[in-house]
Amino acid sequence: MQSFQKLSLPSSIHQALDKLGFQNPTPIQEKTIPIILSGKDVIGSAQTGTGKTGAFCIPTLAKLLSEPKHTALVLVPTRELALQIDAFWSELTFFCKEMRSAILIGGVSMDPQLRSIRKQPRLVIATPGRLVDHLNRKSISLASVGTLILDEADRMLDMGFAPQLNDILRYVPKVRQTLFFTATWDQNTDQLAKKFLSGKAERIAIGETSKAATSVSQSLYSVTQEGKRDLLLEELNSKNGTILVFVRTQHRADRVARYLASYGVKSNRIHGGRTQGQRTTALREFREGIIRVLVATDIAARGIDVAEIGHVINFDLPQVPEDYIHRIGRTGRAGSTGTATSFVTSEDLILWRDIVKLLKKTGSPVPNARPPKQTRAPNAQDQKNASRHKITHLN
Repeated sequence: MQSFQKLSLPSSIHQALDKLGFQNPTPIQEKTIPIILSGKDVIGSAQTGTGKTGAFCIPTLAKLLSEPKHTALVLVPTRELALQIDAFWSELTFFCKEMRSAILIGGVSMDPQLRSIRKQPRLVIATPGRLVDHLNRKSISLASVGTLILDEADRMLDMGFAPQLNDILRYVPKVRQTLFFTATWDQNTDQLAKKFLSGKAERIAIGETSKAATSVSQSLYSVTQEGKRDLLLEELNSKNGTILVFVRTQHRADRVARYLASYGVKSNRIHGGRTQGQRTTALREFREGIIRVLVATDIAARGIDVAEIGHVINFDLPQVPEDYIHRIGRTGRAGSTGTATSFVTSEDLILWRDIVKLLKKTGSPVPNARPPKQTRAPNAQDQKNASRHKITHLN
């Protein structure tokens, strides 16, 4: 399929795709959209940034237009991903605005959500915890759901949403179409898929789902914990474009952001301890170029679609090796290139070894370690630290 025009889609969708400038589908869209339109269950596996949102939104809208009594439900792991999907849905339904959506996410008031539900939305986008809250309050019914979509299903498991997903399963009709999208696949994801999908689901895998994007140039520095902040400033000064900095904890994100602000760096932060309004503002400022640097915990590792992020810096390594791939996948998207730099201390060696094992297992390039940058002439203690923290042998 070379063009969306070859698909039998309603004219309102073709108009919207033209308005968006979408002419040719991505590989995951090319493979999955015809199958979804045929009514089959689908398991879609692909790297982040490959167009999975369009892969399920486009055919779902087509089905809702042809089935006026049905609704669709999208389950997502994070508030940001819910907002991202809703933004795309709004653009996709530009010529059929009656196809309203509702976002049910935590961290915000119930009242606007209740008003959205009363307007009988055709698409509901929800995080599992908040949807269960609504189900317990009997403020929403899922009896009309004809299409159930689980996006970033693996991440929902990582975040401990399995009990909520099992609860939700009791409320959706057994006769339905289920679309299951994931970036990685393991035994736990397989068990979840078996609960939600029929045995006849079509499996579509595009590329190596756990493989680092080849459009991202990786590097790492061995550094002491105390030297990270100075090294971060040097990296920011040596790079052009927007930069996403990953840290391990909420408190670390706050501290790093304050440190950057003290040096006049325009930055903001996003983590689970901030209100939804604060998180939305931070992302908007990052997208619009008001700030150059966004400091984030792993809440931003997936589901954040900010165009043209130039660089990712792992100030702290992730606890889970797969999250390294998702983090660096925030750059080098949609045909562009990017860089990913990791700071590795002696305390991180075990984490880094696990990341290297995953990279080698998936055939991904493994970055070579660089010596720490020096902001002054090295003294005897610097030489001692450099020797102690050398990690080139890990590769």
